[in-house]
Amino acid sequence: MFTRRVLVWATAAFLALQAQEASSIQIGGAVKTPLTLTAADLAKFPRASVNTTSDGIMVIYEGVWLHELLKRAGAPELRGKALASYLLAEAKDGYQVVFSLAEVDPGFTGNEILLADTADGKPLIGSQGPFRLIAPKDKRGARSVRMLTKLEVVALRK
Repeated sequence: MFTRRVLVWATAAFLALQAQEASSIQIGGAVKTPLTLTAADLAKFPRASVNTTSDGIMVIYEGVWLHELLKRAGAPELRGKALASYLLAEAKDGYQVVFSLAEVDPGFTGNEILLADTADGKPLIGSQGPFRLIAPKDKRGARSVRMLTKLEVVALRK
């Protein structure tokens, strides 16, 4: 019985990892080099972690700082008209949130936002993943987008 449970657990973990590897996050819009990244691609970037507390439970998310990914995609340099640009984050279920580009640049705000692919050392699966934005300094978690699929840089023109 124990062997069967271990086999079922191992199979489920393997399938979850495969699903995560097959999923990707797109970074596009007003960038020089649009990117499509998988979990394997993200694993090649310098890793970072953030501790959060939800309902009294501590969770350690790990991933890549969002500003590093935007820099790699060639997001606009933040000066002049580019300061009116924003980042639209979209989830698989259509949920969307907005960050100003200055908000995601730690040089402007001291705030860092994480594009996470693990929680407590395990891949994000199901309704949590495979990718999630973590905005640890937000007082409410509404912009910590689960099931993240797309990041679009939008340059406002007025």
